[in-house]
Amino acid sequence: MSGGLDDVDRRILRAVQEKGKLSAQELADATGHASSATCWRRLKSLEETGYIEGYRAAINRRKLGYHVCAFVHISIERQYKDIIEKIEKKIMNRPEVLDCYMTTGDSDFTLRVVAKDIDDYERFIQTFLFELPGVSHVRSSIALREVKQTNAVPV
Repeated sequence: MSGGLDDVDRRILRAVQEKGKLSAQELADATGHASSATCWRRLKSLEETGYIEGYRAAINRRKLGYHVCAFVHISIERQYKDIIEKIEKKIMNRPEVLDCYMTTGDSDFTLRVVAKDIDDYERFIQTFLFELPGVSHVRSSIALREVKQTNAVPV
């Protein structure tokens, strides 16, 4: 997509971000665009150029029994490339780690982790986090309730 996004592209992005995958007609209706074929072509172009990376369902973690949400701050002893790569690889393979960011400040990594209960979370810390190479500190903050949780980007 050369030249950036126009208003129709932004309406398409807002619609799919809010409602997920839509039919061509639903997309035309949601964006106020007359032609479903044009909307569909523009949607495909947004996908091909990487503005849309995929489609996901919003799953209620509590319905699946994940009642604990923790934000984990990990500090490592030294930031050697091989240690960072090993940590990242191990974190990528853990399904209970929903998000992982390399960060500045007091910690080197910040994770969002879900667990069934506090005992399950403690097991995760003991058998996984404390076993990561080069880890010097692990600090956790347990979420008491979610005030806002979204993946929506301002469009």
